[in-house]
Amino acid sequence: MPNYNEWEPCTQALGFQLVRRVAIRLRQRTNMKHWIISTIATARICLSLQSAPGTICWSLAAAAESSETPADTLAPAQLAVENVTIAVTFSPGSLELPRSQLLDWITVSARGVARYYGQFPVSHVRVLLTLEKGAGVRSGTTHGGQDPSIKIWLGQFTEAEMLQRDWIMTHEMVHLAFPNVPDTHQWLEEGLATYVEPLARLGVGQVQAEKVWQDLVDGLPHGLPKSGDQGLDYTHTWGRTYWGGALFCLLADLEIRQRTANARGLQDALRAIVAAGGTMAAAWPLPRALQVGDQAVGVSVLTDLYERMKARPVDINLVDLWQRLGVEGRGDTVVLHDDAPLAAVRRAITTAAQDEEQLPKKATPQGRNRTESKKKIKSGGDAVIE
Repeated sequence: MPNYNEWEPCTQALGFQLVRRVAIRLRQRTNMKHWIISTIATARICLSLQSAPGTICWSLAAAAESSETPADTLAPAQLAVENVTIAVTFSPGSLELPRSQLLDWITVSARGVARYYGQFPVSHVRVLLTLEKGAGVRSGTTHGGQDPSIKIWLGQFTEAEMLQRDWIMTHEMVHLAFPNVPDTHQWLEEGLATYVEPLARLGVGQVQAEKVWQDLVDGLPHGLPKSGDQGLDYTHTWGRTYWGGALFCLLADLEIRQRTANARGLQDALRAIVAAGGTMAAAWPLPRALQVGDQAVGVSVLTDLYERMKARPVDINLVDLWQRLGVEGRGDTVVLHDDAPLAAVRRAITTAAQDEEQLPKKATPQGRNRTESKKKIKSGGDAVIE
């Protein structure tokens, strides 16, 4: 029998090690109050074990060590959502959330995009979830071509409510719904994803109309031209790329609706582009995409607005625009006024995104298989957008 009295210094050290490891793990997963309470409780247990056989503390330390070892890679899944098959794979690592909640998150995002466009823009897409330390949905990248794919970086300690608030998955899926155009026009690719994403999420009940307009009130000032800026084709700053592109989309949406007595909107133009094969799987010149959209709505808005904004800066009085739309900013939210001159147009934009059943259906797994930002064109014509 071993002399456990000789193990006491070791058991003290192991007890300290256990408290330290548990404290780190708990701090990553809990709030400050629960972290303090749980760490004190663990310390008391270890103090009570100092006089116990060393094998107990050895076992506890080993358990603490094993808890930090990542689990095997989560099993792949294949989802059928509307008209698209989504092959989901995971990088090695562990997650706090059940795998089923991640699949539901992907499903709802895909259904929102399909609802906005009338169909999902491509028939198949691969989604890789890359797990890393921390919490939350970190970033994403979309690859086009004949084998489109989306890569999302996801924290291991992501919680369900973080997925509920996430916009990145939807943003990346929207990228699939526009053709691969030359780098000069990246502002429209990113602007469309920025403008459409909250509307697609509105369509599946993830956000309310007030949130859609609040995002625009907060973001669009970043898209206005600054001193020395040129048009959208020639000024590639972050603000002009994402929010300048989104401003183009809003202006186009408003003008289409005003010129068609609210019978058509940008959504109709974008649906026509996708229906004509203008997705990220194809390479088109930008004028072709704009002409397809204009023909669908019966007015030459996209082409004319592009000619106006492509080479020279166009300043927009956003304060006046919000007043005419009946959007009043109040702190971190907005109040919508239905007596404003363009209130009917504003309502039509959000109503069109909600014109189908609100509650998303769950996708059906179909077995298993193994397997903010710059655009790059890869060999073979594939596009990469973040």
